[in-house]
Amino acid sequence: MELDEGAPMDDKAKRVMDLLSSFYSPDPSLTSSLTQSLNTSSRFATLDTINTTAFDADQYMNLLVQKSNLEGLLQKHVEMAAEIKNLDTDLQMLVYENYNKFISATDTIKRMKNNIAGMETNMEQLLEKIVSVQSRSDGVNTSLFKKREHIEKLHCTRNLLRKVQFIYDLPTRLEKCIKAEAYADAVKYYTGAMPIFKAYGDSSFEDCKRKSEAAVATIVKSLQGKVFSDSESIQTRAEAVLLLKQLEFPVESLKVKLFEKLEQFFVNMSDEYKVSKVASVHKSFNHGKDPDFSPPTANEASTREFTEAIRAYKTIFFDSEPELSKLAQNFVTKHFEAINGQIKKHIHSEDLATMIRIIWTDVLLMDDVLPEASLQSFALECGRTAMKNYISSVFSHLSLDISGALSKIHVTYKGEIEEKHALKFVLEASKNAMMQGSLDIILDFKRLLDEDVTISMNLRDSTIAWVLEGFQDFFLKLNLYFGLLSGKSDVGREEVIVERVPRDKVSAGLVLVLAQVSTFIVQNAIPKITEEIASAFSDGTVRRLQNAAFIPAEACRIFQSSSEMFLNLYIKIRNQRISVILNRRFAAPNWTKHKEPREVHVFVDLLLKEFEETRMEVEQILPQSPTRKHRRTESNGSTTSSRSNPLRDDRLSHSNSQKARSQLLETHLAKLFKQKMEIFTKIEHTEESVLTTIVKLSLKSLQEFVRLQTFNRSGFQQIQLDIHFFKSALKDIAEDQAAVDFLLDEVIVACSERCLDPIPLEPPILDRLVQAKVAKSFEPHPPMS
Repeated sequence: MELDEGAPMDDKAKRVMDLLSSFYSPDPSLTSSLTQSLNTSSRFATLDTINTTAFDADQYMNLLVQKSNLEGLLQKHVEMAAEIKNLDTDLQMLVYENYNKFISATDTIKRMKNNIAGMETNMEQLLEKIVSVQSRSDGVNTSLFKKREHIEKLHCTRNLLRKVQFIYDLPTRLEKCIKAEAYADAVKYYTGAMPIFKAYGDSSFEDCKRKSEAAVATIVKSLQGKVFSDSESIQTRAEAVLLLKQLEFPVESLKVKLFEKLEQFFVNMSDEYKVSKVASVHKSFNHGKDPDFSPPTANEASTREFTEAIRAYKTIFFDSEPELSKLAQNFVTKHFEAINGQIKKHIHSEDLATMIRIIWTDVLLMDDVLPEASLQSFALECGRTAMKNYISSVFSHLSLDISGALSKIHVTYKGEIEEKHALKFVLEASKNAMMQGSLDIILDFKRLLDEDVTISMNLRDSTIAWVLEGFQDFFLKLNLYFGLLSGKSDVGREEVIVERVPRDKVSAGLVLVLAQVSTFIVQNAIPKITEEIASAFSDGTVRRLQNAAFIPAEACRIFQSSSEMFLNLYIKIRNQRISVILNRRFAAPNWTKHKEPREVHVFVDLLLKEFEETRMEVEQILPQSPTRKHRRTESNGSTTSSRSNPLRDDRLSHSNSQKARSQLLETHLAKLFKQKMEIFTKIEHTEESVLTTIVKLSLKSLQEFVRLQTFNRSGFQQIQLDIHFFKSALKDIAEDQAAVDFLLDEVIVACSERCLDPIPLEPPILDRLVQAKVAKSFEPHPPMS
């Protein structure tokens, strides 16, 4: 059972504290206030009142009986007996300790009383002696007063004579100082005599003043020489300027001349720096990756000399920080201008890192001497510009490499095609330039950022962001460049990097190469570049910046669209050339007066030649289809034309025109019930798809040219003969033979519809004329003009 729940201290400690307070006479007001407080709150009395002066034994006992049982009362009795014993012991210890202190104090007082007994007699004797000394001292002063005044007058006269002698000896002293080059002593002597010369220089000491001024003029000239002397130390030159100031010489003119000299030294050093950088880069190119090669540091001595010159100038002229800061910043600017000049000549990252490291070393040297210029921050800004220029330069050279590979088949403005290099070689060269150049750029910047160069380290995140932006801008400009090569006209003038090639002079082979290069960029280049960027800069920076700087999906979308556009443009260019041949063929003769056919017309050879050239180009550039189908099984329709069977079987078996016309009617009726054939399908980036599309479009153009003419029987038979030869010749060119046969039959039907007397040739005659053409094609003959 708890006896006291709210007491902040235990009972024993509180009782000891109260006993000590009562023993050492506590403040009566505090005790009375406490007693009054307890009396006031008597109805809230607790067991703690035993420790107060207003303790009521009866009230305490009654309260204890009310709150405790028998066992608690016995326990309380034991505790109080122990506490009483402890308190008695504590009181005995306190009395004993204080008793010892009283005894010690009594002894000390007794000793002081014994020691001070004879002090009054001694003090009286000392006072008598002091009075005696004072009286004798006054007697001495009185007897020596006159002599002391006389001595002081003589001393003043001596000092005055010494000053006069110093003035007369000053020219000689100055000459001696000049010979000994003790200019500081000479200036001290002259400045000391200046007040006398100002007061008496025009009368008593005129000759001394004139000679002294002549000597000072010599001293001033010598001090000026020391200021401009490069062989003198900084301290010597600074002391010379201070001495000139003491002589009241206008040092501002010296400041201007010395600063001009410092600027000239800076110009000479900048020229030497440019020469040394050119030599350094050339040697770096010659040595390649030789680990024993180290670029020259000849500018280091010049930089230290320039730094010491700035230190001297700053020490000599205390208020020259603004001019020196501007000069130091020009120093850094010139160094980075030299770097930018080398960047335009395409340097390696190792050379750039070496030059930046040298500049940073120079900046640190200068910053120690001239911290007011904030050269480190200024150098970082210049380094930022140089890094941007370097990134722009490497991507520009990459564009030039790709342009150089493509220019081997570029069309000149005179219309002459340079085909000295095969398309496949040009394609591989372009792909290698694209892929290897991009990977080299990534590796180059990885090495640059791994170099222990302060500027590169501080600009690491910014450099990675600029590289990503460079790739994005590079792909956009490359796409525009491809468009210009293909004759595209909707390109902003601000983005034009080369002059646009006229559309009518664009090389078909070049357009096909551009289509395949664009596909290569989408399928290989951009994924590989993205992977290498993530691998080279694997510190999280790329993930933070890639979405904002380089968007691979956007670049892929652009080049995918360009690839399809270039492929369609290639097909269009090829079909335009074929349309020119067809136009010449059908515009020249009068088909209503055409003679009986004797052989296959020469325009067939021209068309086949165009198809063969197209096939050779496509085989070099485009891959074969991975799911190549067997001929005559690709079309949705039948393997034989619904219009060719009646013409080949029934018409040729009848000799009169009436039956031929009735057969033509049957053909039209059969077309209504024949399964529809899909002629033009989606163009794929494969050899078979492009060739087949060109052949289909050419045959469709042939059909349209036929529909614009009117034929007699001989003209119709000539077209029949040419188409019959085409059927066998196009088997090795077009993949979808069924669709080709269908279009060839469409040409025959269209010709028969436009014919006045559509009587076809008999099959034996057709075969004989075709065999004659085939045999003639194997005979050697001179090329046609």
